[in-house]
Amino acid sequence: MAVLLAIVLGMSAWATWVSFSRRTTSQATEQISASLRDVSRSLGSRGMTDLGTWALRYLSITALPADEHVLLELPGGTRYGSEGTNRLLKSPQVAALLAHPPARSTTSTISTTDGRTLVLASPIRSSGKQVGSVVVTYDLRSLDRDRGRVLALVLVEAGIALFVAVVGTYLLLRRLLGTIGRITTTARTISEGELDLRLGDQGSDDEVGELAETFDVMLDRIDEVMGSQRQLLSDVSHQIKTPLTVMRGHLEVLQRTGMDDPIEVERTMRTVVTEIEHLAVLTEDLLFLGRSLEPGFLDRAPVALRVLLGEVVASALVLGPRIVTLGTVPDLVIDVDELKIRGALLNLVDNAVRATVDGDRIELSASLRFPLREVVLTVSDSGPGIPLADRDRVLERFSRPRSEVRAGSGLGLAIVGSVAGAHGGRVELGDAALGGLAASIVLPPSSVAVMAELEEE
Repeated sequence: MAVLLAIVLGMSAWATWVSFSRRTTSQATEQISASLRDVSRSLGSRGMTDLGTWALRYLSITALPADEHVLLELPGGTRYGSEGTNRLLKSPQVAALLAHPPARSTTSTISTTDGRTLVLASPIRSSGKQVGSVVVTYDLRSLDRDRGRVLALVLVEAGIALFVAVVGTYLLLRRLLGTIGRITTTARTISEGELDLRLGDQGSDDEVGELAETFDVMLDRIDEVMGSQRQLLSDVSHQIKTPLTVMRGHLEVLQRTGMDDPIEVERTMRTVVTEIEHLAVLTEDLLFLGRSLEPGFLDRAPVALRVLLGEVVASALVLGPRIVTLGTVPDLVIDVDELKIRGALLNLVDNAVRATVDGDRIELSASLRFPLREVVLTVSDSGPGIPLADRDRVLERFSRPRSEVRAGSGLGLAIVGSVAGAHGGRVELGDAALGGLAASIVLPPSSVAVMAELEEE
């Protein structure tokens, strides 16, 4: 970086110095050209007679800049010069230009003992013949000093800019790479099994701090997922162990007592088949929970809310002899995965059926909750409900707090929660107006595709 900046700043300094030199030289050339034109006008108005008197008078009354001089060589080889031209007349180059001027006006730069001098030489003609010459010079020593000062100034400025840029870049990279190094060390330590390590606050709100914060969030998510997996494996092993133990026990008893008794064989087979069916349901539910964590789990499409809940009510009528009704439903079109939302609602209805008896009521309804405009899909029943202290536990996997009558896999509400979570929503449990439990799927405002009616409740 330092070398690159040095090259760029050096080229910039060189370009500045060259531009200044060309501009000052051009100004000096224009100045002596103006003096030459003035000499030519004065000589033209005077004519070619008595040139010596004219030269003396012109040089005495004409005020020239301090660094500019005029030299004339008239017919007969007589030379005249403005004040301070003695050193120039001693210069072989100037003497040669006076004695042998070029055919047309020519500008050149010569070196004298005092320094560089800009010279403009032109012939004096009369009747088409060259009868003399005029040389106008400009002392470039002051311009050379100015160019030296400009060069020194741009080099100093370039050096300061280079120093500041290099030091600033070094400090920035040192801080940045230091944070990245800590991230690398933490990641390496975490990969060795220390999952509780975090980077913490890096003391900045820039991209580095955001990277560290995102890294910690990712680690929290990984830790949460791994914890859930460990808990799931523990729960699954516990749940599978029971039916396997039951099947093994019955088969061992059958093996010891013999298989000659058809009634005992039939009873054992029914028990084993029942446990196998339970394992099959449990396996399907676990696979569904696993797929809910994968990308592309949802297949969203607009669906009319009233039509959806009407179909759920029609399907719920076959789950048991209950009075299933459709409550208030706003006229909305929601953007959801219809099959998974329908399955989740039927799961809630099935739980309500399990918790009620013949003739109890179950109601499906929906509402638009303000001010967030969340869509709330509710299944209410007239059953015994769930105590407030147990409502958090009932959402956990394999929890069956009100399934005393009929056993289940204990994954129903966990599946409903996974579907709601995949849609960006959640599951809420509350008291129903029917006297039992009100289980609700709360969908975010983004799930509303079309709002036909809007009545704030």
